[in-house]
Amino acid sequence: MHAKIQLALWIAQPVLELPLLGVMLWRKLQGKFPIFFAYIVFHVLSFAILFPVHQYGGYDLYFYSYWISAMISLALGFAVIHEVFLDVFRPYHTLKDLGTVLFKWAALVMIFVAIVVAASSPEGQSPLVQAVATVQRCVKVIQCGLVLFLLFFSRYLGVSWRQHSFGIVMGFGGYAAVQLIGNALYSGGQVNSRVTDFLYPAAYTCAVLTWAGYVLLKAPARDVSASLLASQRWEQSLGDLQRPAAAGSLIPMFEGMVDRAFSRSGDQSDPAPAANRQFANSKLSAPLTASRATSGR
Repeated sequence: MHAKIQLALWIAQPVLELPLLGVMLWRKLQGKFPIFFAYIVFHVLSFAILFPVHQYGGYDLYFYSYWISAMISLALGFAVIHEVFLDVFRPYHTLKDLGTVLFKWAALVMIFVAIVVAASSPEGQSPLVQAVATVQRCVKVIQCGLVLFLLFFSRYLGVSWRQHSFGIVMGFGGYAAVQLIGNALYSGGQVNSRVTDFLYPAAYTCAVLTWAGYVLLKAPARDVSASLLASQRWEQSLGDLQRPAAAGSLIPMFEGMVDRAFSRSGDQSDPAPAANRQFANSKLSAPLTASRATSGR
């Protein structure tokens, strides 16, 4: 009976994913979330390959087919996180660029960890399984973290709970949380494999239902009003950090600070700011002239 329920849940996943793809095409969301669309398409295609192999193929063929499919799904799932992150930070280009750099470094670190785990796996255990399982845990933690981030900072970013990106994250985050909790309970001996074999496909089926419900909804417009001052300050601060003074000398930086100060406080028609600026520039350039004269000796 347990095996039949597990098989029914497995079959229900592509049955629910096909209408999800149809609704995304109808809503024209495949252009807004192309990687998420590719993720769902891949899961439908992988079922079309894995199901007959599981039913009629040998163990070795199914073993390698399953774990290769898991690697591709893992890479697409991580890319979906990045895609949702870019959509959330779309109005803030500097924060979006910073997030892209962080995601690239996170991917590099996870690949390095997977290689180390695969190389140090004990005898009797497949290096492929150990590497994929380790990277899976890392990606699941990131997905849960993104859910918590949106729950706490959505009002600062103008992201409503009815946004499509919020629904995608909730589906992935809920599925990831169930997997992490299930792995922890299984490692501690609190549950057996029969429970996790039923729990994981059920959680993914719930994630597909969550995505289908969100894509059916018409997402409201992003709130980019003046009330989002915190995120705008983050954007401006990071923008200032990206425009440092030229290396090797502090004089141009000080001169720029003096110029900006006088341009903000002084009137262009008043000759006093210009005289003050010339005096400040002469004061700032005096040490540099003296140092050059000393080095010439």
